[in-house]
Amino acid sequence: MQDNLIVFPEPPPRDTVQFITPALPRPLTPLIGREQAVKATQTFLSRPQVRLLTLTGTPGVGKTRLGLQVASELRHTFADGVCFVSLAPLRDPDLVLPTLAQALSLPEARDRSPLEHLQACLHDKHLLLLLDNFEQVTSAAVLLVELLQTCSDLKALVTSRALLHVRGEYEVQVSPLDLPDPKQDADVELLRGNAAMTLFTQRAQALVPDFAPTGTNAQIIAAICTRLDGLPLAIELAAARVKLLSPQQLLSRLQHRFDLLTNGAQDLPVRQQTLRATLQWSYELLSPEEQRLFQLLSVFVGGCTLEAVEAVCAILDKKDAAHSVMEGVASLVDKSLLQQHEQEGGESRLLMLETIREYGWERLAESGQTEVTQQAHVDYYLLLAEKKHSEREGFRQTLWLDQTTWMQRLDQEYQNLRATLSWTQTQKALEQLLRLASALSHYWVKHCAWSEGRQWLERALAGTEGVMTTERGEALAALGMMILNLDNLDRAEECFKESLALFQRLGDLKGIMFRLDELGILANARGDYAAACSLLEESLTLCRKLGDQHSCAGILLDLMIVAIHQGRYTEARTLAEESQTLCRERGNKGLEAERVLRLGEVAFAEGNVLQAGLLLEESLQCFRTERATYSVGVAEVLFLQGKVALEQGDLSKALRLTEESLKLFKEHGDWDGITWVLSFLGKIALAEGNLTRARSYYEQSLSAASARRTQLELGIGLEGLASVVLVQGDAAWAVRLWGAAEVLREAIGAPLSLVERPGYEQAVATARNQLGEQAFTVAWAQGRTMTLEQVLTTQGAVTIPKATPTEPSSVPRIGNVSSPFDGLTPREVEVLCLLAQGLTSAQMAKQLVIGVVTVNFHVRSIYSKLGVSSRSAATRYAIEHHLL
Repeated sequence: MQDNLIVFPEPPPRDTVQFITPALPRPLTPLIGREQAVKATQTFLSRPQVRLLTLTGTPGVGKTRLGLQVASELRHTFADGVCFVSLAPLRDPDLVLPTLAQALSLPEARDRSPLEHLQACLHDKHLLLLLDNFEQVTSAAVLLVELLQTCSDLKALVTSRALLHVRGEYEVQVSPLDLPDPKQDADVELLRGNAAMTLFTQRAQALVPDFAPTGTNAQIIAAICTRLDGLPLAIELAAARVKLLSPQQLLSRLQHRFDLLTNGAQDLPVRQQTLRATLQWSYELLSPEEQRLFQLLSVFVGGCTLEAVEAVCAILDKKDAAHSVMEGVASLVDKSLLQQHEQEGGESRLLMLETIREYGWERLAESGQTEVTQQAHVDYYLLLAEKKHSEREGFRQTLWLDQTTWMQRLDQEYQNLRATLSWTQTQKALEQLLRLASALSHYWVKHCAWSEGRQWLERALAGTEGVMTTERGEALAALGMMILNLDNLDRAEECFKESLALFQRLGDLKGIMFRLDELGILANARGDYAAACSLLEESLTLCRKLGDQHSCAGILLDLMIVAIHQGRYTEARTLAEESQTLCRERGNKGLEAERVLRLGEVAFAEGNVLQAGLLLEESLQCFRTERATYSVGVAEVLFLQGKVALEQGDLSKALRLTEESLKLFKEHGDWDGITWVLSFLGKIALAEGNLTRARSYYEQSLSAASARRTQLELGIGLEGLASVVLVQGDAAWAVRLWGAAEVLREAIGAPLSLVERPGYEQAVATARNQLGEQAFTVAWAQGRTMTLEQVLTTQGAVTIPKATPTEPSSVPRIGNVSSPFDGLTPREVEVLCLLAQGLTSAQMAKQLVIGVVTVNFHVRSIYSKLGVSSRSAATRYAIEHHLL
């Protein structure tokens, strides 16, 4: 406010009178948690220009108590002392000055107005007036200012739930007590030092002397204080119940806080003996229009914007009420029933303490307007959610879009959106629930809020079976994406297929395209790369037909991932080049960041570690600086950077990067990422020589992969566990594990990368040397035929079967194929037999149910081990060794 006071006429003749300042009330309990507020208030009052200072704040926040503390500490700095006057009993502003004169025991005025009488008596007095509860007589503020204007050594400290709105007024807002920090919940000592906790404890100890926060109840007490918004009055009323209720019982009953928080101390004013009475005091001071607005604001959860309030009012009144709403909001802010919080770079938000909002909700219910008000709230937030959702994108594509502004808006309004979801469900407004859940599905995917999104989508879909709408198709696909990232790939596939069928019936080509893409992503997660390629290529064809370049770029990257898993690195680069052109044309930094990430993955797989490191750093910078806000992309980069660091021999850096990656994957509930990282942490622990930790990581990874039935992750986990148990001395078990992993890799056509192969082959060679050729062959063959459960439990040495008359040798057979010779693996012997029979690579791949790439890899390995360079030479070897 301005320093200038209003200029008034010269005061009447001055009297020299004696007056008596009444004794300040002395609270029997110490003031808690207000050290900074006391200091700030005293600093204001020490300034010559500050003559009128108003303490404002929410009902029950402790304005009077703070004012008394300040006045008590300053009483000796004012030559004529401090005068406390309670204005709570007054309703007539004209009685304020007479009440002040009476409090000072001034003689009765004769032929003067109360103002003139006080001006004459106090003109030379150095006095502090503490005027409590000014809010219901605010029009008397003009008279107070006139008194201060003519009495130059007089100062006034006012407590009020509303500003006085006069010139020369300064304000100190009294906030609720600081609440416990959720991050310190586990530290009882830190919780005990919190102001709200201390207040609760001290008031409780007055009734139960041995009451104290402990490791058992400290977090519950913290939750009570938080639920009560840190309001001292509410906390004191709650603490008064500990003689009857345990903290846990008290917390559970706070959902009906106004019925619970009653029977305060009898020496308190009646308005402060119950929480409801305290708020009713403020409510009754509002005009009917302000009361209606106050009720309406209680429908908003977690705050709102002025625009939202105006929109809901407009829906209710069917007219533009913007001006009256703005004035009403300003009045409620002034009266401390509403708070205004500035948002950086955006519209400020209006917030109600939850305690006040609950009281407003009670008044709204009493008015009979709950349903119509809530429906207007639903209409507004449904429109807000659908506004951005109208720009349809696939869930995979959504992840890479820079939607910062939209995401921030939904983040701010998410508690209101949750309330809207709950209301539509409660009211069985199934169409609106489905529309809202469908519109929010991309928000949940972007935030990786898989569990919450799944719950709402399942509720929305349960009541709309048979509904043929785009919203239901989107909701089904979104549910599939949630489930895909959680646990059940089969159920996810059902959702995607049902959604695809619906869009096919609707003739919605864009919906069909996105569902084919998502089914391809699911097939890739399973390791069914042939199906993944087919589905993704079909989606890409349709996408090109629709001219959707952004989606084309994303689908190309999905195909690139499949190519990397299958070791088709040249093709992966070709796909990346095509995607790059489309990314640049659209200016999509998120997709560009992923493209560079995948190229880094290719470089690493081929053993070009230096180039991989450079590409990954470029990708990371793009993710972080261009606000491509899908942090799982960052997690993937960190994971691959950890692999690069390990390959370069920097174990500490590898561990740091990988743990950071794991943290991000866990934050987003990305189980594919978690499974990959757990397996790699096992590899780091093995490199460090910590076999116990390494084995634990691999077992965790296998458990996760087994639950999701993701074949490649299973194979990698088995290979890693094999490396550990080999070092632990169980070479036979290690070989069985490798044999089982080989079957998995062959089934999905996913060969070892070039960077992985040297370490793998060295470990296998070590096991072969330890066991001997025959035992090695038997163990490998056993692993190839075992179930996952069998191979994980069958430890120990190999039993070599004895020769029988029907067998020309004691070497076991794998199906109709003899065990390996000259270092050939059992699978290589199978390939050699088919090769000698004249089958092409494609025919061999079909018969063995593996990829052509894998077949060709085996053929090259066979030629190398046998020292031959042609099919005819390999056939001669097969004949000579009776393999045909």
